[in-house]
Amino acid sequence: MLRLNVGLIGLGRLGHIYAHDLSSRIASTRLVAVADIDSDLASRTAQAFDVPHAHVNSSDLIANPDVEAVVIVTPTDTHCQIVINALTEGKPTFCEKPPSISLAEASLMAEAAARTGTFFQMGFMRRFDPGYRAAKRQLEDGRIGRPVVFKATSRDPFPPSLSYVDPKSSGGIFVDMGIHDFDLARWLMGDVKSVQAIGGVLAFPEFTNVGDRDNAIATMTFSDGRLGVVDLTRNGCYGYDIVTDILGTEGTLRVGYLRETPLLVMTRNRVAHDTVPFFMERFERAYRLQLENFAENVLLGRPAPATIHDGVEALRIALAATRACETGATIDVSSVAA
Repeated sequence: MLRLNVGLIGLGRLGHIYAHDLSSRIASTRLVAVADIDSDLASRTAQAFDVPHAHVNSSDLIANPDVEAVVIVTPTDTHCQIVINALTEGKPTFCEKPPSISLAEASLMAEAAARTGTFFQMGFMRRFDPGYRAAKRQLEDGRIGRPVVFKATSRDPFPPSLSYVDPKSSGGIFVDMGIHDFDLARWLMGDVKSVQAIGGVLAFPEFTNVGDRDNAIATMTFSDGRLGVVDLTRNGCYGYDIVTDILGTEGTLRVGYLRETPLLVMTRNRVAHDTVPFFMERFERAYRLQLENFAENVLLGRPAPATIHDGVEALRIALAATRACETGATIDVSSVAA
């Protein structure tokens, strides 16, 4: 079997999972180099997963001749230059969402992909979740007639750190958290024409200190007049709750589940079950499948199923929602330009 020699940049919580997948769980990849600004973390990760090269600078990993392709899992505000460097070096590149917190930077990434012709795949892992993939097939088969309303709910069980929440590094709740749902909206329903949004600091007063919101709702009008809603919360204290409904003229599709373990505890006047703890439990398979897909696309010369254009357009919707929330106005998505 062909195997792709991959270099991984960024070794935080998700980067550690990716290191595990790329080194031992995906038959088509071989993890040959890791990089992180924390040199001790890079060394420990390399040792833990038997990786021959550990780097501190991403540019050194990209230039490493043993690295055939690059996977980027660094903070969002660092993506742009790392992606451009990898594409310029001719290394097929996978980058986690969002492409950037800035549409101008995301556009530079798109220009680099077009200029170099180097393979690029955007990391929207929900497209690889079995439930969402099945929903996509059902829509294409016309199972629920014409889909007319898209509704997505994303609820985190607890808030991230204030340093992460800061819109200067994360882009804010619509960009960091909502971009998954905006990408799904485009993937399942088509382009979004306009957005309205509201939001507030309702559960965690400290969010005010960094300028983000802990709850937000965006309503969308698609280019053909169909409707959509995305609601986001950082205080879903009962568990990690990701649900998407697509209402059609002849039925409805619902993607998602809340009970993690197939067990009900039934006692007098009470029936209870556990809930999904967090995103890695819910989407562990999807993360692995998208990396496997990336490697096989590079090895077999297949096109990317999620492109930089998809990243740019999902970001454009997220930024439109942010602007709508700040101004109270209905924002035409096309008016959000680099």
